[in-house]
Amino acid sequence: MRRNDPPVKPRKARLAGARGQRHISLMARKGKAAAAKAGDYLTGHLLIAMPGMEDPRFAQSVVCLCNHSADGAMGLMVNRPIEGLPFDKLLKQLGLKPVPSQRQIRLVSGGPVEAGRGFVLHTDDWSADGSLGFSTGLALTASVDILSAIASGGGPRQGLLALGYAGWAPGQLEEEIQRNSWLSVPADEALLFHQDASTAWHAALAKLKVHPAWLSSAAGHA
Repeated sequence: MRRNDPPVKPRKARLAGARGQRHISLMARKGKAAAAKAGDYLTGHLLIAMPGMEDPRFAQSVVCLCNHSADGAMGLMVNRPIEGLPFDKLLKQLGLKPVPSQRQIRLVSGGPVEAGRGFVLHTDDWSADGSLGFSTGLALTASVDILSAIASGGGPRQGLLALGYAGWAPGQLEEEIQRNSWLSVPADEALLFHQDASTAWHAALAKLKVHPAWLSSAAGHA
């Protein structure tokens, strides 16, 4: 991961906007090119931190990989709730209506890179210009349109808003997996959107039918 970007609690959150849409579009192009070359990348999988994770920022974390290719990887932590920033307060910061909202969306810290920028991870039953469908049933959107839709009672069936993201340079994630830092499992809605954050790590391990106590000498991939 990019170690030179310490996590910061954003004083004023913002969605990634046009810059984020360009980033998402670039991810899509790279992902399609990588898929044509190799079938062993983990886009659409969950990374589960091993008990021996050396970086405390990712201890017991669950990360949804939105892109993984020869050019590197990008993912969002899904089990780090942001305290003190309710959805309605975020809407006010962004100047969006209605407030109070007709629906809520969970806010999480997505990772230490660009911690003030937001990405909505959601089911692919809703999309806008620039939305990226990166796995069966899942998409990523960085425009405020999705927040307005949710606040008005519409939008995708399920979703969460991640501020910041986790990034890996080419080959870096593969090295971390070889060092037994991560396990992987295909993502599903229950783990992403329904699981309580305090139990998500154990639930993700349970999907692999393993117990944390068994993992001290386990291989670093599922």
